[in-house]
Amino acid sequence: MPGFWEDQARAQRVLREKGGIERVLRDYDALVEKRDDIATLIEMAEEMGDDETAEEASENLESLSDEVKSLETRRLLSAEEDAMDAIVEINAGAGGTDAADWAEMLLRMYSRWAERRGFATEILDHAPAEEAGIRSATVAIRGDYAFGYLQAESGVHRLVRISPFDQNARRHTAFAAVAAYPEIDDTIEVELNPADIEMETMRASGAGGQHVNTTDSAVRLRHLPTGLVVLCRAERSQHKNREKAMKMLRAKLYQLELDKRLEAQAEINAKKRKIDFGSQIRSYVMQPYQQVKDLRTSETSGDVSSVLDGRITQFMESWLAARAEGRLSD
Repeated sequence: MPGFWEDQARAQRVLREKGGIERVLRDYDALVEKRDDIATLIEMAEEMGDDETAEEASENLESLSDEVKSLETRRLLSAEEDAMDAIVEINAGAGGTDAADWAEMLLRMYSRWAERRGFATEILDHAPAEEAGIRSATVAIRGDYAFGYLQAESGVHRLVRISPFDQNARRHTAFAAVAAYPEIDDTIEVELNPADIEMETMRASGAGGQHVNTTDSAVRLRHLPTGLVVLCRAERSQHKNREKAMKMLRAKLYQLELDKRLEAQAEINAKKRKIDFGSQIRSYVMQPYQQVKDLRTSETSGDVSSVLDGRITQFMESWLAARAEGRLSD
């Protein structure tokens, strides 16, 4: 097409849309083929009275049902930002050492979820707590529709368990906040005036001794008009940390515009909510019973260990379905 590549940004958007449509068509064709294969197996099992073939058909039918549900969820991810990679921030809240440990558990949960889906992860910032766990962490999760799914996780997460840090083995409640932002690329314009950015450098402490990473390599950026702040200390190079911090800031500003468009900033941007009692979106109870419950959709699971090991797609899909049907409360 003459002139197509003259506008690189537009060309990249078109190619991204084309790739997304092609993926949906491939997935649909694969489901149709699988459905036909199962129909053949069922017909063979009935004709021959073969229980083994019938069992194979039943197993394949269950797998097909899961894949159809996944494709239906993909249909709900129609916004431009849904297909993007995600930046996820986790901050420990009320609960002391238990909250710091809980924040680290959530970081592992999302890392395991990403690993199960074949997504790549990159730690952009990591602040260990004094005794155990982390005060905060920022991780980039990259894969098809990463943000589309992870936006369901924005909010306060509550953990109830017997604290491993309590000598009397009492039950403790801890909170951590999660905020997800779309990681945008250079094809998406975000108005960013250098004069509006205040940069501060600081010493990034690293594990392994007092002489490790002693240069002023950590970078904190503050966007003066909005008050948004990002911090990156993952790299030893100040230049690389600034580059990643700028990407994080652009992602936050883009999300801010999305929030305004959706008129739901208080719900989507979890960092603006108090990380304490009464503000949680999901509870993970390990004592006195075992249950994970999403308070927005009432989706539950009795297998807490499995959920903490990254099997959280069911909660994301329920949230997306509830949003599409207008069943989410403010």
